Amino acid sequence: MNETALVLVAHGTRSSRGVEMIATLADAVAEQVGPTRVAFVDVLGPSPSEVLRDITGPAVVVPAFLASGYHVHTDVPREVADSGHPSVAVTRALGPDPVLAEVLLRRLVDAGWQPGDAVVLAAAGSSDPRALRDVRRAAAMLAELAATRVRIGFVATAEPRVPAVVASLRAQGEKRVFIASYLLAHGLFHARLGDAGADGVAEPLGVDPAVVGLVAERYRSGIPAAHHTLSFQR
Repeated sequence: MNETALVLVAHGTRSSRGVEMIATLADAVAEQVGPTRVAFVDVLGPSPSEVLRDITGPAVVVPAFLASGYHVHTDVPREVADSGHPSVAVTRALGPDPVLAEVLLRRLVDAGWQPGDAVVLAAAGSSDPRALRDVRRAAAMLAELAATRVRIGFVATAEPRVPAVVASLRAQGEKRVFIASYLLAHGLFHARLGDAGADGVAEPLGVDPAVVGLVAERYRSGIPAAHHTLSFQR
């Protein structure tokens, strides 16, 4: 059995469907690398510090975030410090990553998108410029794969909002507009996209085998550091 624990840290949601999806993702990751614990930085518990206090050996924390903003740069390090655990490695966040861009494109196609249709990448939003930069990188990766321009819209916090981007594309004469959901799981944010006026809304990234593999890859990359001292990957 692997002696290095994996703690998958997600944002948290009041959506039971979203919580279930994170749990299913953790179970799928566990099949590849061994027992996987789940923690949340907001909305519900357990918190990362609570989970880490229950772990006696080295641990690798994988932030299940698609962009690195306040939660990744502030909340996660604070939680790790509060835990008092001496041997923790924190990997970089899941996104942006070319693997996720491939999943985004598959989700778009499943939603009915075809070449020639307009695409809006819908992200949660953040006031942190680093997170917004990551979203732009994710959009660029998707644009390269889909061979089309990808506009960016946000569900909350940042501008422009997704409905405004969709409306702008309609005004420019786009006949079909599809939303690529740059969200990990179902929840309030994904539910809002259904009212954005698009012809189709892709499912969240969710428990795709590629996402499972990416979490496992992040975990394995952090194992060496976890056996030495507190470490953060960027």
